[in-house]
Amino acid sequence: MPLTWEPRARDFPRRNRLVSGMALGVVVVEAAERSGSLITARLAGEQGREVFAVPGSPLDPRSGGTNRLLKQGATLVTEAADITDVLAPILGRPADTNLEAEQPSSGHSLGPTEPADDARARIVELLGPTPAAIDDLVRLSGCAVTEVQIVLLELDLAGRLDRPGPGLVALR
Repeated sequence: MPLTWEPRARDFPRRNRLVSGMALGVVVVEAAERSGSLITARLAGEQGREVFAVPGSPLDPRSGGTNRLLKQGATLVTEAADITDVLAPILGRPADTNLEAEQPSSGHSLGPTEPADDARARIVELLGPTPAAIDDLVRLSGCAVTEVQIVLLELDLAGRLDRPGPGLVALR
């Protein structure tokens, strides 16, 4: 939105869809039964992202949403290692549960890299008006999950992608 734009409640889900699309996962720490955080968690799930939730007391209304996410299959989080254990295979490296461990000095970026043009072309070629599973795109294209997700995000931002269901995509 332009810098002078006044924030409106209806704008947040659109923004949160972009944020969850750039992330490997979403952690919901506290959410009532009707919460914007649950919208973000739903969008993350539809985008094939990991959804994590911190449990709360069943008597606390601020925990109703997170507890429901857990019932629906979100990953239970009670410590940071619960997140790193799930994300490490996605990133293609072993989990390091020691958060104070020295970072590697190889100079390699920890974030996703820009997909090569041939990879981008293979992914787009697999897409059409019929919904395709994101997992199938990864398998059939031979590309890394992060490359497929970057291409899908680019198509989404360009208004060329539909998401007809969780984990499904199609070209418009």
